[in-house]
Amino acid sequence: MPELPEVETVRRGLTPAMEGFVITQADVNRHDLRWPFPVDMATRLTGKRVERLRRRSKYILMDLSSGETLLVHLGMSGRMMVSGDPLGKFAHNHPAPEKHDHVVFHMENGARITFNDPRRFGAMDLMETATADAHKFLAVLGPEPLGNDFHEAHLIAAFKGKMSPVKSALLDQRLIAGLGNIYVCEALFRAKIRPTQKAGKLSKPKVASLVLIIRDVLSDAILAGGSSLRDFRQADGELGYFQHSFDVYGREGEPCRTPDCTAQISRIVQSGRSSFYCAQCQR
Repeated sequence: MPELPEVETVRRGLTPAMEGFVITQADVNRHDLRWPFPVDMATRLTGKRVERLRRRSKYILMDLSSGETLLVHLGMSGRMMVSGDPLGKFAHNHPAPEKHDHVVFHMENGARITFNDPRRFGAMDLMETATADAHKFLAVLGPEPLGNDFHEAHLIAAFKGKMSPVKSALLDQRLIAGLGNIYVCEALFRAKIRPTQKAGKLSKPKVASLVLIIRDVLSDAILAGGSSLRDFRQADGELGYFQHSFDVYGREGEPCRTPDCTAQISRIVQSGRSSFYCAQCQR
């Protein structure tokens, strides 16, 4: 499942091809993905200018001149691919339509944005821009980890009294929006915190240190274009490269990269997800 860096990478890739331009035609080639599409979605998108592209957690939000916002979730295998961009940002000509091209945006500048999703776990919805924060998918989200509302005091208060493992607490979207399994594993390694430790038992300095570390991990991943695990691609079709910098994720049995550490990376299962860590560095 794409996490915050992957979604942010896609948003940045879409911006020069979509923001400020009119959707001259929207093709909706099926009635649903994970859930049914909004009523008359193609009609409500066609002829509307994309005023702004933004991201909230793992969702792309497309603010339209109609006063509506299109919410996009990539799901497990969803990709938004740009072709034919006259601005020269993308080198791809329009490819031949594929079986799983479920939604296609034809832009006034000649660009074409195709939402392709073989597994159909993605989702789209339309909502009023003015009340978008109250949407059922967005209203429950905690602060953005790269935003001003994510700070030491917030995380210390969020962890206070929590007896769940710190790994589970960091994955709770109500506490922090957008974090997923990969980047939590990497952040905990950098913070030298074992994923099984109880969130409420961590010292305040340890919790406070996580704020900057989480920001750094996410920023590094965005600069690298995200992590290309299975289906993820950037909007221009290129792979992300942060997976080549993983310290622990997916490295079970491999040597720890910390200088002078002789341990190997371990893997355990927490709430059905793999956690990777170094038992010597993370105590």
